Formats: sequence, C-alpha cells, structure tokens
Amino acid sequence: MLRWERGTVTGALDSWPGVDRLEVELEEGGGTVPALAYRELTGRPRAGEPVLLNTNALRRELGTGGDAMVVARPERLPESSEVTGHMVKARYTPMQTMVDALDDPASPHYETMRGAKRLDGMPVVVADLHSSLPALIAGIRAERRSARIAYVHTDAAALPAAYSRSAARLREADLLAAVISAGQSFGGDLEAVTVHSALLGARHVVGADVALVIQGPGNLGTGTGWGFSGVQTAEALHAAAALGGEGVAALRVSGADERERHRGLSHHSTTAYGRALLAPARLPVLPRTDSRYNTFHESVRKQVKSSIMKPAKKRGVLHQLTEIDGKGLRDALEEMPVRMTTMGRTLAEDPAAFLYAALAGRCAAALSRRG
Repeated sequence: MLRWERGTVTGALDSWPGVDRLEVELEEGGGTVPALAYRELTGRPRAGEPVLLNTNALRRELGTGGDAMVVARPERLPESSEVTGHMVKARYTPMQTMVDALDDPASPHYETMRGAKRLDGMPVVVADLHSSLPALIAGIRAERRSARIAYVHTDAAALPAAYSRSAARLREADLLAAVISAGQSFGGDLEAVTVHSALLGARHVVGADVALVIQGPGNLGTGTGWGFSGVQTAEALHAAAALGGEGVAALRVSGADERERHRGLSHHSTTAYGRALLAPARLPVLPRTDSRYNTFHESVRKQVKSSIMKPAKKRGVLHQLTEIDGKGLRDALEEMPVRMTTMGRTLAEDPAAFLYAALAGRCAAALSRRG
C-alpha cells in the first residue's frame, strides 16, 4: 500500500544528477522529513512549494530507500520532454515514464543493435550487491587502467538508476563510460529492454571492454533460501553465456556480517551460482601464495568448492575456480572517489567484502586484455 501525506518544501538537503533530496514540512504538525524527487518524474520542487508524498518506506524506517518520495507537485506540472521512441518503463504504474531505448526502432542506435549478435568474448561481471560497483571498478583499473567500463543497472532493486549516488559520481569521474538501465529500471545514460540488449549495447554502442551487471541499491532478502533479489545474478550470467560473453561471478563474502548465512561466503552466492546458474562462470579467489592468505580465505575457498562448484558439477555445470593476484588492490580500493560501504560497514570494517569484488574486477580486466 501507499501511505499518502502532504507537505511543503522548506529547503534542499543535497542533490546529484537526476535526484533532489529535499526537506519537507508535513501538514498538521507532522514534523520535517527528508524526501527524494526524481527530476525525470516530477521535475525539481522549489522551496515553499506544496508536494504530495508517499511515506511508506519512511514510516517503516527502512534503511536503503527510507526517505519519503515526491509523487506529485499539485500546483505545478513538470516540463514535458520529447521522446521519439515508444518504450515505457515502470509500466502500468501511475509513474510510468517514456524513454528512448537503444533497441527501439526510433533509436539512432537501432541499426547497430539489429546487427549486434554476439559479445565477442567481452567479460561480463555480475555481483549481488550494488555496493560492489566501485570495488569492481577498482579491480579493473588495478589491472587495466584505461579499460572502458559499462554498468548495466538491472530492475531487481531500485528502479531509478539515478538513485545510485555511487554510479553518478563514478560517471562524473570518468570511471564509467555509461550506465545502461535494463528491464523496468530507467534513467541511465542509455535504456534497454532486456539485460541481453543492454549487454549488446555495452559492447557495440558504448564500446565497452568490460560490462558490470548489478542491481541498484536496495537489495531485498528474506532469510529464505530463494527469496532474495540477488538471485538475478544467475539470469545475468545466462544472458552473457547466450551472447558469447565471458562470465565472471563476484563472490559475496564478509568477515564482519553478524548473520551466519552471510559470514564467509554468503548463501546468496551459493544459491545463485551453485543452484540457479546453468552456465559455467569464473569464480575469482585469492591465491594461497598471497601474503594475506589466512584461514578465513581458506575457508572461503572450501565453501566455494563444496557449496558452488560441487552442486553445479552434479548438474553438468563446470565452474572455474580462478586465482587472482590481490597485490595492490587495497590501494586501488582506497583511491576510489566514492565512500566504500556495504550493509553499513566500511572498507576498514569489512575488507573481505570489497577484496573479493575487486578480485572479480581484476579477473575481468585480464580477460579483456586477451580479447
């Protein structure tokens, strides 16, 4: 259900491309709350302007997405923009929006997309959590600093690509060549109907050396075996395999998560890669010869073999345990222009979470050199 409340904008808190975070005073003494407005959907509310809000996530005190959302500006309509294509995203919801998609007949890239059949061996890295994005890029740049990287934002979590401040800052720093929003997600530099066409667009329109496929912020998990949005990683690897890409599966690892199911190798990785994935992929791990290798990393390696590779092999899927040099990755992570946090923990508090993502990035960069 939606929870409707009215308020008046009293000021701006902060903003980034496509998003304004506002301070809104609620009616009838409801106090002041933070609210997000997506420019593509509502335009830019100004101080003193009344707004209609959806406050369900705010009132439930959710972490990611826990702001009120501006739904409408009753006294002012946002300016309409011209769209030549016919693709609708967030379809059949009150906030459905028209976009120009890569694969729409009206797109300037349409002929390129019609002719695009394969990824030509382009590495495709998938990850469970959006917080892996800067770590993956750090790993790629540690191996191949000039690599051209495209990020495919899927629709398993936050639908607006603009919600990701990390992606916006990485674009501003020229560390991402393009953000492509796929499926029902919207607001990227480029739009695509499916993850498949997004990957083809990454290769043949963006000219990417490596593509990253990750859901937006707001991973949903229930504690059940299959009820988590990150299971979509298997579907992304299926798309990469179908199109002739090189699949790299970033392992979700933590040395600090209080939940047993996520400590060491997360059950999200064992389920998605060990049980759901029907195509072979590379599973990057730290080599035993690395100076930082210890009992924790040995435990992760054993979990990968027993909980991913073994059950996959029984189904005829032969994953490849790939040892990747970790030298220089900590420095590469610390050099990134965005704050490293995952599930509320920093790089200093949970270095393993970022290290394994960076290993996947370096693995993909090495593969891209071969191509």
